[in-house]
Amino acid sequence: MKAPNMENWDEIRTAFQVARLGTVSGAAEVLGVHHATVIRHIDALERRLGVKLFQRHARGYTPTESGRDLLSVAQTTEEQFAHLVSRIKGQGETVSGELVVTSIAGMSDLLTPVIVGFQEKFPEVQVRFLTDMRVFRLDYGEAHVAIRAGNGPEEPDNVVQPLTRMKAGLFASRSYVERYGKPASEADFAGHRFVCTDAEVTRAPFHRWLRATVQPDQITYAATEAAALEQAVRSGAGIGFMMTFRAAGDLDLVEVLAPRPEWESALRLVTHVDLHRTRKVQAFLTHLKEAAKDWKFCT
Repeated sequence: MKAPNMENWDEIRTAFQVARLGTVSGAAEVLGVHHATVIRHIDALERRLGVKLFQRHARGYTPTESGRDLLSVAQTTEEQFAHLVSRIKGQGETVSGELVVTSIAGMSDLLTPVIVGFQEKFPEVQVRFLTDMRVFRLDYGEAHVAIRAGNGPEEPDNVVQPLTRMKAGLFASRSYVERYGKPASEADFAGHRFVCTDAEVTRAPFHRWLRATVQPDQITYAATEAAALEQAVRSGAGIGFMMTFRAAGDLDLVEVLAPRPEWESALRLVTHVDLHRTRKVQAFLTHLKEAAKDWKFCT
């Protein structure tokens, strides 16, 4: 495989934008070129490298494993080059450009005001806030900062820091309690209906506890999406867990069992070592940690 020379950097930059955005038209708009130029760059780079960088399909371009490797290197190179340019100009590194933040679902209520506050401090930052069932790969440049739950394994090049612990309690709607009553403890769970994740293997400690405590046929509503589970509880489908900050002040919800330490979820900040020390990432981490100190119903 022939190594790219300086004449190929435009092609690599083009491939990076296609991998990041997923479409030729999106990359063309960002780069300010015609879409035919984007396609020509991709074809030329694939011929030169002797590998397919993308799978083409009706919805756009999906990076292959080789394409994801290129995305990782190009993302880091772009960030480091911007840092170098700022230093050469004598300005120091500026907090500007794109910042990609990913988190577990159900955090937008807390994170959106924090992100907006960060942009008020640094108006030259464009934020992309991404949530998905899958885990975004920091080593492939898919995000700058990830907010993850639990204490699962991480890639060796990731930097992990604690953020906070989220409290969870067991709740039911008033309509459910009026119909089925309110159990005083888990000893009274017989005859009650429950809402729980559909995943039998889950990192959420409260869902693991519920599956181990009630009979399988008592879980009458299961879903994979956190918002669907919350809505099911609010609609009277059964008793289920909710983060206390989401249930606080809602007069239509009844606390069945108060939060317990063993139900708490640890939130952690994850960054890739190559970008961890950049001023933009450090500025956001500092801002987020400070904001988390004021989050109610967390520990």
